[in-house]
Amino acid sequence: MQEYLLEFEQVYYTYPGSERLQKPALNALNMRIPSGKKCALIGQNGCGKTTLFLLANGLYKPNSGIVKWCGEALIYNRQYLSKIRQKVGLVFQDPEQQLVASTVEEDISYGLCNLGLPTAEIQQRVEQILDEFELTNLAETPVHHLSLGQKKRVSIADIMVLKPQLLILDEPTAYLDIKHTKNLMKTLKKIHQHGHTLLMATHDLDLVYRWADWVFVMDKGQLMLEGKPEDVFSQRTLLEELELGVPLIYEMLFNGLSPEEGIIIERLRKRILKDV
Repeated sequence: MQEYLLEFEQVYYTYPGSERLQKPALNALNMRIPSGKKCALIGQNGCGKTTLFLLANGLYKPNSGIVKWCGEALIYNRQYLSKIRQKVGLVFQDPEQQLVASTVEEDISYGLCNLGLPTAEIQQRVEQILDEFELTNLAETPVHHLSLGQKKRVSIADIMVLKPQLLILDEPTAYLDIKHTKNLMKTLKKIHQHGHTLLMATHDLDLVYRWADWVFVMDKGQLMLEGKPEDVFSQRTLLEELELGVPLIYEMLFNGLSPEEGIIIERLRKRILKDV
């Protein structure tokens, strides 16, 4: 099994028009996404998260450096990029940017139709994904009638019907209430259990602590820190310098608990992790 799916090697990217400001969105970025993991990407707004995502499946091309998929550099022609975008699925923060058809069923079938697949295969795959995402009863519903939570679920289904190996999500829980956030996380858990690698950008550090296997910390277009959640969040000084902070449970631990309180917190930590 490939150890790393996606790799960035000394990648620079500067948006057109900002060259004179000398503010690259990505600045000699080196990062490797491990296969089979639930990865979280954290950092302040403007740290380069979204730019990284747009480079990940070839929507952008780096000014210099190399983006690799399964050890091979991306090729920037239409035929190759069409294939890589089936393997690297990107879900935008705002589902309105992704939903293009009139009804849920039509929207999910859109990408498959663009691939020119046989009608019978398209129908089979759409029906399967509708069932997996509990959207069958909404199949004929106009997209503009959906709630935000439902739209986000459809936007993920749009990508998963293409069977990507890596699913990238930009702030998937943004603006969702507790109920829809829980439903979304259940969906992502099921996707991971089916063998897909996940990379999620989020500002919710408590969610990162509960959910992620591996955490990346970015600042000013560079990777500052990576590791298991417990290792990353133990670096409180650095995280505070980056104005990120730590999850609530770490804040409590850092504030000097008694041994008895520490035992209670540790039991709570294990329970939280078990429930994810």
